[in-house]
Amino acid sequence: MLEGHRTWVFDNHPVIISTGTVGGPFEAGGNVPEAFDILHDDMWLKQSSFEKAQRIMMEEASQTAVKNSLIQKEHVNFFISGDLINQITPSNFAAKTLDVPYLGLFSACATSMESLALAAFIINGDGADYILSGTASHNAATEKQFRYPTEYGGQKPPTAQWTVTGAGCALVAKNGEGPIVTSATIGKVVDMGMSDPFNMGAAMAPAAVDTIETHLRERDIDPSYYDLIITGDLGHVGREISLDMLREKNIPIQEESYQDCGLTIYREGQPVLSGASGTASSAVGVYGHFLKLMKDEQLSRILVVATGSLHSPLSVQQNDAIPCIAHAVSIESGSDSQ
Repeated sequence: MLEGHRTWVFDNHPVIISTGTVGGPFEAGGNVPEAFDILHDDMWLKQSSFEKAQRIMMEEASQTAVKNSLIQKEHVNFFISGDLINQITPSNFAAKTLDVPYLGLFSACATSMESLALAAFIINGDGADYILSGTASHNAATEKQFRYPTEYGGQKPPTAQWTVTGAGCALVAKNGEGPIVTSATIGKVVDMGMSDPFNMGAAMAPAAVDTIETHLRERDIDPSYYDLIITGDLGHVGREISLDMLREKNIPIQEESYQDCGLTIYREGQPVLSGASGTASSAVGVYGHFLKLMKDEQLSRILVVATGSLHSPLSVQQNDAIPCIAHAVSIESGSDSQ
């Protein structure tokens, strides 16, 4: 089951039997509105705070994933989730409402694939029959905590990104029909000394490259094994940096086969600067868009590399550099998996 030092291979083939995705009004006007099960026309979701709105989206994505399956919520063994807000509060409160045994995570914007990797690991080892795995983010809540409240009206540089208002959840099962989770490579913390919270793509790119290189080496495969290698939220800046780094390492990755959820969700012309970001970026990008392409038989094998910057307001105030991480999960169609 363990290949190399950091890669799990799931011989029992945990399967993603259903997903649920939720978005806000800005996402509804984006590039892939069909990727969402639920789209809201109000960022407040009739709540008194943006953090509470984020909690509602996490609840909706989880409930939708269960609804889209053939099981009842009572059959779910665990809910694995996390987010960006202090003490992952939206996830904690969503878990209270869902009333499912809960494991809370923090891996910043890499949380989506960390939760999916752990769900697959537990199910592969017969530790559960059904696990809900997901995450959520909210643009206004994240801006308020990590940068400046929207009302402040601060100018942003071209390297900045737009946090996705949304949630994505997958229901992973021991048996069933759907895409199979075949392996996962756990990232390690990489710190290149960058400290600009408005340039997350550049900070996270080395972590993405480290995990991709490790995954290919430990599985002894070529990048061409996958139809697509998909990063979480590197955006334009981070994607270009990571491509240059991969080429320097002589990893033969084709540019057209290397995509980023942060460049998929929004359309040309939306004011997102370098692209999308946030924990929901990879969650809704993969569960709402790329898995639909897999269902339509346009893709057979994908490697999802969710990227995360592990800084906090406290670490920024103390002038620390930004440590980053990337977790990779390979997903293959049931008919073409090995």
